[in-house]
Amino acid sequence: MNRLLDWPRLFGLACAAGAVGLGLAYMAAAGAPPRYLLVNLAALLLGAVAWLGLARWPSSRPTWNGRTVLALALPLVAVALFAPAVDGASRWMTVGPLSVQVSLIVLPAIMVLYARNADAIGTVGIAIAAFALAAQPDRAMAGVLTAGMGAVALTKRARLPAFALAAAATGFGVTMIRPDALPAVPFVDRILYTAFGVHAAAGVAVVAGCVILLAPAIGALRTMYYRPIMSAFGACWVGVVAAAVIGNYPTPLVGYGGSAVLGYLLSVALLPRSIRGDFQGESGEAKPQAVRSSDQG
Repeated sequence: MNRLLDWPRLFGLACAAGAVGLGLAYMAAAGAPPRYLLVNLAALLLGAVAWLGLARWPSSRPTWNGRTVLALALPLVAVALFAPAVDGASRWMTVGPLSVQVSLIVLPAIMVLYARNADAIGTVGIAIAAFALAAQPDRAMAGVLTAGMGAVALTKRARLPAFALAAAATGFGVTMIRPDALPAVPFVDRILYTAFGVHAAAGVAVVAGCVILLAPAIGALRTMYYRPIMSAFGACWVGVVAAAVIGNYPTPLVGYGGSAVLGYLLSVALLPRSIRGDFQGESGEAKPQAVRSSDQG
């Protein structure tokens, strides 16, 4: 287990597969339509392809992180402005027969990328994302963004992450005063509770699947140099799971919906390849050669 924790990117891929598998078992036991199972499985396969494609995210150009944050924030604005409203909320875009929640796909990646290099361009991207989530409104993901930026601000202790946290918190505050009364969707929302009504084993599978998602974040306790990245990832997915517990929001990976599956794998693909050899101390000495050669921050 300790060896797996030293390889967060690979460990995250295994966690995604395990959580989706547990979710498929739950949905099959609960009598979900077969296409629900196929959608989640297809999302897992597509996410695995993206995971492979991002395996060599450039380490020599840290400014790419901030620019990508800004680019990924723009689809959130497009959804807020142009997506059709459902019960007053504009969170989904239609792709063929599917409704895709864009925030669940791009926001986890945005937070990990910003934690890698919290520059001015990325900070502008975070502020735009916060505005978009407030406009949709998406209370759950606005809270997730605030949690992630809080983790970055605490671990980096710099001015720009503090600005990003302030922007995220402002957006979250706006969503808290706007109505959010969407009903629960079967096999998507509230399944951490309803699964136990199907069978005790189904309930355990759902809970276990949610816990598995958070396992790669344990690496934050095992690394200093990569702690902002691992903490942002952990805060993100703790927030998504917490939202599913508190309100009518999607239960990630174990519930129906490919958006969270893709979002999880995209964020996992941007984690460090390895944290072995990371002996960075509180005094701030240089990153060891073993870490420099194994991955980028």
